[in-house]
Amino acid sequence: MTRKACVVVASEMTLRTFLVAQLVAMQARYDITVVVNTANPALLEELGVIARLEALAIQRAIAPLSDLRCLARLIRLMRRERFDLVHSMTPKAGLLAMVAAWIARVPVRIHTFTGQVWATRTGIARAALKWIDTAMARAATFTLADSQSQRSFLASEGVVSASKIAVLANGSVSGVDATRFRPDPVRRGIVRESLGVPMTDVVLLFVGRINRDKGVMDLARAFAILADRRADIRLLMVGPDEESLTGAIRNVCSRHLARLHFCAYANAPEDFMTASDILCLPSYREGFGTVIIEAAAVGLPTVASRIYGVVDAVVDGKTGLLHEPADLDGLAGQLERLMSSPELRRSLGAEARARAVRDFSQSTMTSAVLDVYSRLLDVAPRKQTVTSTGAAQMAEGSFRAETQGVGK
Repeated sequence: MTRKACVVVASEMTLRTFLVAQLVAMQARYDITVVVNTANPALLEELGVIARLEALAIQRAIAPLSDLRCLARLIRLMRRERFDLVHSMTPKAGLLAMVAAWIARVPVRIHTFTGQVWATRTGIARAALKWIDTAMARAATFTLADSQSQRSFLASEGVVSASKIAVLANGSVSGVDATRFRPDPVRRGIVRESLGVPMTDVVLLFVGRINRDKGVMDLARAFAILADRRADIRLLMVGPDEESLTGAIRNVCSRHLARLHFCAYANAPEDFMTASDILCLPSYREGFGTVIIEAAAVGLPTVASRIYGVVDAVVDGKTGLLHEPADLDGLAGQLERLMSSPELRRSLGAEARARAVRDFSQSTMTSAVLDVYSRLLDVAPRKQTVTSTGAAQMAEGSFRAETQGVGK
């Protein structure tokens, strides 16, 4: 019989950004169900994915009553469908999915960590959020991290044992499609014209969720400082404003509003990357920073904070420049260094693209995910729980033997 797999995520954006290629590849091997918070019944069909869709209103924020309803629905779904494997991503979806799968005795339960909300918190908030990740890891039979430094951080913090967490290939969630993310001089001109940006201007780009943990206020302040000195720079911010920061950013950049551009969401972030010159990610926490390797594939160098996750995506001095987190002077200084040297931008960008294509291909990551599924299912008796000993043997033995680098 074809084995049954369930993928659980909280948002359409996560599905669209990271999982389409993997789901398409899974179609030949598994009977797939996708659980996602969506109001679009044709979502999977539009993405070219053949799978059953279960719409579930999983919220990012803590919502006890709603969360309990979602948990109950997931338990019923998993008991009814008797999945062989459940794979979750993002914190809330992960907690609900792993607990439900544990209760329903799904044999293989995998969660992918993509960054820790509690990493920047203190006190009770940090302890509570960290406990959630720990509980999620315990409910899972195996876990994945999207970077080596994140794996080390989680193990050192006691969230998950080193034997129960692996990194696929060279890291990231899904790799990068270098045929989609690539330099395109023609598209660069078209997008710049649509934004009203002269070809001679230097465009700084932020792509991601606009919130304080991403360091967007630091970026706005750095841009304001540099824009006072130079009339040929622009700041382009692409992504949903999760904390209503657009007004605050405009206030910081009030003297240069004509050179500040916002786009709430983009199905084609590569268009904005081709139109830009430097990717900026002054984040305070990050699991890996997939946007970095996407921009790298387009040929952009990155200026980013030196934190776990990001240090796996940027080779300092070779594919981009790093600064200490929350260091406004350091951020502005690295940006100015790149803005002032087209030659340095070209050399870093060329090396960034070469590394993205070589080390982070989407096909390699997709193959690695399917290999993990196969290996975990091979050691898991159908409808029984994988033991922690079995997971440890997987991580220490067969994963390391895989030439694609699973479990490095």
